[in-house]
Amino acid sequence: MDLVVPPGPGIPSGLVIPDACLEESFSRSSGPGGQGVNTTDSRVQLALDIAACSAFTERQRERLLERLSSRLVGTTLVVDASELRHQRRNRVAARERMAAMLREALAPPPPSRRATRPTRGSVQRRLAAKKRRSQTKSLRGRPSD
Repeated sequence: MDLVVPPGPGIPSGLVIPDACLEESFSRSSGPGGQGVNTTDSRVQLALDIAACSAFTERQRERLLERLSSRLVGTTLVVDASELRHQRRNRVAARERMAAMLREALAPPPPSRRATRPTRGSVQRRLAAKKRRSQTKSLRGRPSD
């Protein structure tokens, strides 16, 4: 089953990652499941080798490798899902999590902040408030003779 990344910033028409690029492995989960947790392989580990996948353009590949560098093992993105009791649901959860990570990493960076100066009125209001606060505090001292 192919992984579908919904449209968003940076990928206006969405993205489909072929199943051949994905590698799924299953193991026993430590999460919920009662006695069945010891007998069923409900934990899902989904891996995607970004450098080898043909679904990305060169620019997208560079952006993914740069933005996801802290999450990568070499050039492979690995996502685990073990919070649900059923392997099928964990497979769906892992795919949704990977699609969200890819969508977020492919989004262009936000525009840089333009430096501005405070208005004259805001500066005057701030100084007046400081003066009022100073007078209030000075009245709390011992009375002078």
